[in-house]
Amino acid sequence: MSRIHDIPEEDRPRERLLRLGAGALSDAELLAIFINTGVKGENALQVAQRLLREQGSLRNLSRIEAIELSRMRALGPAKAAHLAAAFELGRRAEQQEAREVPLNTPEHAYRFIGSELQALNHESVRVLLLNTRLCLMRHEELFRGTINETTAHPREVIQKALAHKAYAFILVHNHPSGDPMPSDADRRLTRRLKDAADLFNIVFVDHLIIGTPSESRSQPYFSFKECGML
Repeated sequence: MSRIHDIPEEDRPRERLLRLGAGALSDAELLAIFINTGVKGENALQVAQRLLREQGSLRNLSRIEAIELSRMRALGPAKAAHLAAAFELGRRAEQQEAREVPLNTPEHAYRFIGSELQALNHESVRVLLLNTRLCLMRHEELFRGTINETTAHPREVIQKALAHKAYAFILVHNHPSGDPMPSDADRRLTRRLKDAADLFNIVFVDHLIIGTPSESRSQPYFSFKECGML
């Protein structure tokens, strides 16, 4: 079996990390530290490089459930669990930092929940409930699936806000396709939700649609507030 120790010591990912810092390592080298051992014909670094080639990017790899990772060649349950845990820790660390500041801009809201929703291969609709300082009180998933008038209804959001005595809220959902531009259903839901929030005197801060980074767009999300549509 090929092992990471088969690589010359000065080139091993773990030793390079300790000598140069994690930021100096490539995505494949960081993955190799968690994979640790390879299989016949592939050491851990080569396994990591193959996984990235097969999935197209680190982001795509991070979106795969642990059980699916475990079925990939050279991984198995233990290594898959290590990788899934590493991806989840990264997302939680980013969320923890964002909890400490008011979610009063689209960028702050994106920093809080963007990476979590980008990791999903299905559409998820969340509500972020805020206090008078616009800091997060709690966030909940309302439902999964494509937004339309039958599955997404303003009453679901308003009920959550009233139940938890929230001063304000942000509606967030993702587009697994990666394109964050709103659909007609997204626009209709936003207008109806704004009317309902005004009726109950609850501040509707923003409706944020999460996509994925691309060279063709300036930011990986769409903000109804930022675009003057709320």
